[in-house]
Amino acid sequence: MKKLVFAAIISLSLLGSNAQAQQKLGHINMEDLIGAMPEYQTAMKEMQELQASLEKQGQELNDEAEQKQEQFLKDSSTYSAAMKEIKREELLKLIQRLNNYSNEAQDKIKQVNQQKMAPIYQKAIESLKAVAKEGNYAYVMDSNSLLVSPPSEDLLALVKKKMGIKDAPAAPAAGTPATKKP
Repeated sequence: MKKLVFAAIISLSLLGSNAQAQQKLGHINMEDLIGAMPEYQTAMKEMQELQASLEKQGQELNDEAEQKQEQFLKDSSTYSAAMKEIKREELLKLIQRLNNYSNEAQDKIKQVNQQKMAPIYQKAIESLKAVAKEGNYAYVMDSNSLLVSPPSEDLLALVKKKMGIKDAPAAPAAGTPATKKP
């Protein structure tokens, strides 16, 4: 809904006067820009390592819970009622710890991801702003969020150049949005 209101405001402002009609428009695929940044590749590698480490710890905790549950079921006939209750409580606490660990691990991944991505996004935005200022662009839109737009220039190559990112030879992505203009 916000995108629709934003598009409507831009459309109305462009129709307002001849001076506004002459303003330069640009667009960029921010996902492509961020994905091309070396910092992003490093952050993603670190995030995968963190996730693998947390999954390993979670699996170890899960294995321990399964082992204790099997042991409890196997030996419960030899326990007194009081000992059964103690062992049952221990097992329930371990299962609860396992459930809490899963939630804590997800929160940790989200927190670390935000910490690592914030400076990357900031650097991309600052470079985009510099290119827009140098090129006298009145508006720069993210091509991922546009359904229909007036003709505009794709600034991805200019921003990559500004950031010193070399394009790796790759095949064009399938399903390229129709909003990109030559």
